[in-house]
Amino acid sequence: MSFTYKPNKRKRAKTHGFLVRMSTPGGKGVVSKRRAKGRKKLSV
Repeated sequence: MSFTYKPNKRKRAKTHGFLVRMSTPGGKGVVSKRRAKGRKKLSV
């Protein structure tokens, strides 16, 4: 049996990073909602 989560900084940034979020309308929505809530971290 292997572990499901295998950390990889590049993959994480390419999938959930700020630039990826801002590249789509839905992602922009996610970031704006997190700003409104007052999140310290908006994305990875």
